[in-house]
Amino acid sequence: MNAPLRAARVATFVYFSLCGTLMGTWVVNIPAIEERVGISHATLGGLLVLLGLGAFVGMQVAGRLTDSLGARVVVPATGVLCSAALVLPGLPHDPWTLAGALMVFGFCNGCLDVSMNAHAVHVEKAYGRPVMSAFHATFSVGGVLAALVGAATAGAGQSPAVGMAAMGALGIMVALVSARALLPAAPTVAASAVATPTVEAASSAGEAASTGKTGKTGQASAAARRGTSGRIWVLASLALMVMLCEGAANDWSALHLKDVLGAPASTAAFAYGTFAATMTIGRLLADRLVARFGSMAILRYGAATAAVGIAIVTVSPWMWAAFAGWALFGLGLSGCVPQLFSAAGHADPAAAGANVSRVAGLGYVGMLAGPAVIGWLTHFTALNHTFVLLILLCAITAVAAGVLRTDSDRTRRTRELAHGSR
Repeated sequence: MNAPLRAARVATFVYFSLCGTLMGTWVVNIPAIEERVGISHATLGGLLVLLGLGAFVGMQVAGRLTDSLGARVVVPATGVLCSAALVLPGLPHDPWTLAGALMVFGFCNGCLDVSMNAHAVHVEKAYGRPVMSAFHATFSVGGVLAALVGAATAGAGQSPAVGMAAMGALGIMVALVSARALLPAAPTVAASAVATPTVEAASSAGEAASTGKTGKTGQASAAARRGTSGRIWVLASLALMVMLCEGAANDWSALHLKDVLGAPASTAAFAYGTFAATMTIGRLLADRLVARFGSMAILRYGAATAAVGIAIVTVSPWMWAAFAGWALFGLGLSGCVPQLFSAAGHADPAAAGANVSRVAGLGYVGMLAGPAVIGWLTHFTALNHTFVLLILLCAITAVAAGVLRTDSDRTRRTRELAHGSR
């Protein structure tokens, strides 16, 4: 493997870690910002929707920019913008200003998220083997780093604005220094490769007119585009289901142990910690498993494992069984989202950014909707019973995992059947 490609992979790790650190820095400062602005939990929930809305819009904008300008331009630019925008939520003293700050920060974060994922797809293609899950693992590592730094700055008595400004300044430097190692504008190459048949078809239009080949070629191309578009929306729907489950775990795992099983708050916090830890470990291991068994198997059996885990959480009256359930839930979900993002990016290299933005955008809607949907269902039934919805979503994902089936999966299956018949 050549040195520039290894450097590009390292730089991608850096940007994923940067994105996780920036978002984590905002998250760990939420309590202090909420207290200073003087808003209730309900008001904060509404403001977080604006952050999500900004992120969704940013994802759609960055997807198209990445396809037209190349990830090497868009990734560092959005890294700088997101780092600079981090300080904004730490400055306001009233809800309206905070709302605007969160919209801007969410927009910049969404831009960075999609552009770095699009670049990760190009790195994975250049490597010729799965590497996407490890990138997502470093995003989680960035969140852990943010928690440690946030705890240190809070312990030193620093205001959120000071800590967030310092982290933002560091982020700007990291984004600029890492830019040179990114891959050249892969979308341009891919686009030209896709465009070649069109040029050839145009040059032979006179000859093909008498045979009707041009019309058939155009119809085939249009059908292929429709097929790709339909597949992308299936991937996006699965991302919504998986990330809805992840969002529900983020906000309700600790409350489940505290309110349903009566665990102390200090013990209940480990429910989320267990979920997050197994998710990180799973993502570090997933690439090797994908290389051996294929992305379809990781999505199918991962979603099935998650379904078993959350089923244990739903029915178990024992605290340690609940910890085991949350651990299985995180482990099962860990490899699902990276496979969906990777499949979206590889579906059409010339539109990798746009396709990733669709899948990531709808997935992000699920991440935000998960906690709200579970909260709404608690008006009608006990908290642990609402998790039946998560079981169903995981089961649907496992059944629909065939959308990731590739030619290599078919070849692997043929070899297994041939070997078994001997």
